[in-house]
Amino acid sequence: MELLFIGLAAGAVAAYFIFSIFNKNRSQEKTNEQSVVLMDKIRSVCKFITVEGDFSEIYHYENLKEKYISLVFGKKKAIVLVQAKAHVGFDLSKVSMHSDNENKKIILTNFPQPELLTIETDFKYYDKREGWANPFTTSDLTDINRDAKKTIVDKIPQSGLMEQAKKEALGTIALMEKIVETIGWKLDYSALTIENSEAPKLEK
Repeated sequence: MELLFIGLAAGAVAAYFIFSIFNKNRSQEKTNEQSVVLMDKIRSVCKFITVEGDFSEIYHYENLKEKYISLVFGKKKAIVLVQAKAHVGFDLSKVSMHSDNENKKIILTNFPQPELLTIETDFKYYDKREGWANPFTTSDLTDINRDAKKTIVDKIPQSGLMEQAKKEALGTIALMEKIVETIGWKLDYSALTIENSEAPKLEK
């Protein structure tokens, strides 16, 4: 009888330890899975627009490449009104972060600089002149639209949009923080600095 009792007690103790180890492993796996899911969620937001700007530019086109052809068959000229809407923000797929599973924290160690994410353009042609035997071709119009769009893109760095987007960095991080908090984790961004004299080290 005593041997039976000892055997049952030993079995219970062994079962407890086995269950504890198994449960700990499962808990660790679940925590690891949570951290991976959280980081995937943040990256899945991907390109996050924080500011947008409207641009209007008059682009003058004159065909100078085919100089001798233009002299014989006439010049091609055009005035193009370019209207554009530029969207500037952050590509969150570029953030650097890792997880502290024990303390349930996602640690943000690098935040991307703002960049031009998309630009929508509209072209209106005015005073479009063709040579008597030198008409505009589809290739000409494609080149004009491309070059006219480039004039807008080249003006964006001087427009102040990038600086404005930098000021919105904290708002973007706040969005990431909300995503992390949905399952009871914390976002630690105390190590971050923004390359902007008006935005020193970020503190929680």
